[in-house]
Amino acid sequence: MHIEIIEIANFRKLKSVRIGISNETTVFVGANNSGKTSAMLALRYFLVEQERVRFSLNDFTLSHWPVIDEMGASWEQAKNENEPLPASNWESLLPFLDVWLNAEKSEAHLVQKLIPTLDWDGGKLGVRLQLEPKDAINLQKNYLAARDDARQIDEVDQKVEDTQAKPKSLLLWPRSLTDFLQRRFSAYFTVKSYILDPAKLKKPDHGEAKPQYLSEDSPFIDGEPFKGLIRIDEIGAQRGFGHSDGSRDFDDGNSLVGSSSTRRMSDQLRRYWNKHLDPFENPDPKDIAALRAIEQAQQAFDERLGDGFSAAIQEVEGMGYPGVTDPKLKISSRLKPVDGLNHDAAVQYVVATEDGQNQFELNLPEDSNGLGYQNLISMIFRLMSFRDAWMRVGKAGIQSSSTSETLIPPLHLVLIEEPEAHLHTQVQQVFIRQAYKVLRKHKTLELPTDLKTQLIVSTHSSHIAHECEFDHLRYFRRLPAAEKVIPLSCVIDLGSVFGKDFETKRFVTRYIKVTHCDLFFADAAVLVEGPAERILVPFFVRNHPDLTSLHECYITWLEIGGSHAHRLQPLIEQLGLTTLLISDLDAKGADGKKAVPQRAAGLKSRNPTLKSWCPEEDDLDTLIDLAPEKKGKWYERQRFAVRAAYQCPVEIEFKGNKSEALCNTLEDALVMENHELFAKNTGKGLWKKFRSAVEESENLDSLSKTVLKALENGGKAEFALSLLELENPKELKPPFYILDGLKWLSQQLKERQKDLGISISAADDKTAKQTAS
Repeated sequence: MHIEIIEIANFRKLKSVRIGISNETTVFVGANNSGKTSAMLALRYFLVEQERVRFSLNDFTLSHWPVIDEMGASWEQAKNENEPLPASNWESLLPFLDVWLNAEKSEAHLVQKLIPTLDWDGGKLGVRLQLEPKDAINLQKNYLAARDDARQIDEVDQKVEDTQAKPKSLLLWPRSLTDFLQRRFSAYFTVKSYILDPAKLKKPDHGEAKPQYLSEDSPFIDGEPFKGLIRIDEIGAQRGFGHSDGSRDFDDGNSLVGSSSTRRMSDQLRRYWNKHLDPFENPDPKDIAALRAIEQAQQAFDERLGDGFSAAIQEVEGMGYPGVTDPKLKISSRLKPVDGLNHDAAVQYVVATEDGQNQFELNLPEDSNGLGYQNLISMIFRLMSFRDAWMRVGKAGIQSSSTSETLIPPLHLVLIEEPEAHLHTQVQQVFIRQAYKVLRKHKTLELPTDLKTQLIVSTHSSHIAHECEFDHLRYFRRLPAAEKVIPLSCVIDLGSVFGKDFETKRFVTRYIKVTHCDLFFADAAVLVEGPAERILVPFFVRNHPDLTSLHECYITWLEIGGSHAHRLQPLIEQLGLTTLLISDLDAKGADGKKAVPQRAAGLKSRNPTLKSWCPEEDDLDTLIDLAPEKKGKWYERQRFAVRAAYQCPVEIEFKGNKSEALCNTLEDALVMENHELFAKNTGKGLWKKFRSAVEESENLDSLSKTVLKALENGGKAEFALSLLELENPKELKPPFYILDGLKWLSQQLKERQKDLGISISAADDKTAKQTAS
């Protein structure tokens, strides 16, 4: 048995999403504010802390709030007009979590209360956990009564005679149905569970889930639907390392829910001791020696206490108390093994050192070690504790046998939120590689068994994402706000992006792992042709005054040539990521050999990205005359764009003559548009060759041929690095095609911010409009 699918609807940023759950590890990735936290909260609220957490109106998707207020207003209008009150229409607004299990027919006895029909023969089983009104009619009645009370007070206030200027009338509570629920939500809403019909499970449409409609006669599940089936444990994002605040973890002994909060390592050791090792709880033969030693130590300590306090007690008795009829005083100790762990230095780190001749060890308390080390050890130990609690290791098994919970739940679900906190990049990679193995490191779990473990991790770390299989990644994509409604999110299963094109999937997977790019967390991507562009394009962004806003955005830079960039197209389109393709025109003649760009010569572009992706053209004359708006591709449904930036004609004055320059690469475009800079500065390698070319060439055509010949011997990356040494970096002008493309990207990101409901400054907005024009 395992969880195959979860669907979340109407919960915060997640209006309707489906998330496929891998058999072992599932990792949530995505840019900031993309809905990963909403998904983890939904799992926590509905599964882990359903009884402890206090749901609120804030858990409803914000776009539903106006609809809720309209519903309340319709109730008031009907009452004021003495008409029958309209029925409450909550169905399309309620937050819910659908959990779809996949179980074998042989496991029917475990899932009998979830089986929808008598002819179920194994396969999917669905359960909906829905936040809904306890009594919709009572909610309606009490809201209208509260509105009547507020209205009566307001009418009295209006009639008060006051000779002075009367202040503005107060807005009394409740002003609307949402205002009413902000204060009284928990009194009127609860979570209920329903059985779903597997035959009505539909596929998502472009990332939007299509959850089945819940009819009035849908089977209701009394009690906890997953009790005895799933044990759920969680490590939250806020873990409070380096200090102790006296807080205690909860542990209700429930087989469904495990601990969700954590403290220091010493606290976890005490908890583990109490649950699995305490010799006072159900002692076995191995505990007898420990208990005997504790008793002997307590007797010896009591004797020492009696001797030590005897003089003080005799002095008190000399005062006439206690009397003949009063009980005598006695000092007695009470030793518990766990008290030895009940201090801040219970966990120590051993540091081996030597004084030149002898080796010895120094002990440091727990909080003297780095936060990253503490975090790693703490999380690994917690995973071990989760596993041992699930498998009833030690005294936990004896305690469970004395209760009704004798069977181990067949499924263990572990949630980890942002494990990268305080961890170095190498340690992040180690953790995600080892986490699932730790959860399965038990003699029973290492054998073929029906006991399953599923791990769900949310992260902002590209290092963690790169260590995971592509099929295990779930990308949360921010959707633009439509008609000024709050922006939402959808979820993309990255394992299905490439379909049956296994060769492209293999290439992209390996490329992303090797380059460690931040593609899954960025606001935009820039794909550049080679190492020179990878060095210089970010340099232009940092130093050009028109690109200041772009420097403040989260952009991932990918060095991938035009011969391979188009292979990223399926991934970019699924991510909905605004992308700029900075590529080379790369002209070729009829014989297929590299050629100097020129008009009306029947030349083509050798760049497959320009031909097959954007702008889907390879004729050189068409490419160089293409209007800027034709160089991009707009994806209406996802509301994002991809644009190509390649060498285009520019008017340049060279040695007193103005003429059109057609370039083929970044380097010759730099020389053409910065020929004065190269003429007055000295350098080595390509710089020296370019300076000689500028001095010796009579016109742009001659200069172009000389520069292209100089580039045949390589040295592009070294040349790009030498440009970083300029005393005044603003002297170096970006080639027009790159500057034009980066301005386009800056404008796109400003528009994207507006679509996502993110405000931008008036100055930035003015700049954006000027750029667009």
